[in-house]
Amino acid sequence: MEFLLMTGGFPRPVISHQHALALLVLVALSGCSLFRSAQAPAPIVEATVAVSAPEQFESGPEAASAPEAASAPQPPEPKPAPKKPHLPLIRRPRPAPPPPVPASAPVAPTPAPLVQTHTLERGTFRTLLDSEVQKPDGKVVGRAVDMVAGPGGKPQEVVVNLQGFMGVGDRKADFPWSAVRINTQAKTPAITLALTPAQLQIPDRPKAGAPQPGTSEASPTRLPMLDADVERANGAKVGRVVDVLIGGGADPLAVVLDVSGTLEKRRTIAADWSALRFVTKNNALEAQLEMSDQQIDAAPAYANDQPVRAVSPAAAGPAASAAPARGAQ
Repeated sequence: MEFLLMTGGFPRPVISHQHALALLVLVALSGCSLFRSAQAPAPIVEATVAVSAPEQFESGPEAASAPEAASAPQPPEPKPAPKKPHLPLIRRPRPAPPPPVPASAPVAPTPAPLVQTHTLERGTFRTLLDSEVQKPDGKVVGRAVDMVAGPGGKPQEVVVNLQGFMGVGDRKADFPWSAVRINTQAKTPAITLALTPAQLQIPDRPKAGAPQPGTSEASPTRLPMLDADVERANGAKVGRVVDVLIGGGADPLAVVLDVSGTLEKRRTIAADWSALRFVTKNNALEAQLEMSDQQIDAAPAYANDQPVRAVSPAAAGPAASAAPARGAQ
């Protein structure tokens, strides 16, 4: 600082411009600290950072700030609803897959039946053997004992055992089959001879040595059916005729065959009349039936008190019929 000496007064100090500028800056800085505006209240936070003691001493005293405005109380936060306990998942074991089905062999086709059957109901036919024979006026004259078949199996005659007095004088007589009428009602004479009185005249008893009627042997045109042997084409025996079943139209429906062996229990079957073949062999008419032993065993048995199932050989299939054709080529 310089002092300027003036005449006639006190000396005044002389201040340089640099010193004056520095003084003004200090005054301005001190005034800014006095008139500093109030700071906005700091937001309330839950966590506060603690200030260490040395830092507080280093910062120095601060000007008193305006009191902070109290914040409005916040409503308590709702407690979350208790969570439902999670049940443990129970994993059930999956059932084991079924074992693979073993490949089965193809089902064999049902074998064809060995025989065919035709049912004959009782009351639709009569048996020939020992059936009563009557005249048109209802008088019984005897009993049937045989039937004579001709070529092709067509009936030709009925053989009747004419009754004598008390069994004395019985004799057989032949009557044309065209005169035979069949009554299928049970417990009545089965055969009625529709002949004129002259035709019904009892024939005279044959002379001694002469052939008896109805007992003639088989010929190329005649075959007495009762007790006749039925064979296969190769000559093997099938059975023996023990009866003939006659329908209401006087047509033969079946023959009853005894097919039992020598040491076997007697067994009979009914063979359909249409299954018989009548051929001439060894200068005699005979009946043939192509049935194997297996077919005979498969045939149902004949019973007097049950419906009759007449059998015939089953028709040959296409394969069986084709085999002989291939062999013939």
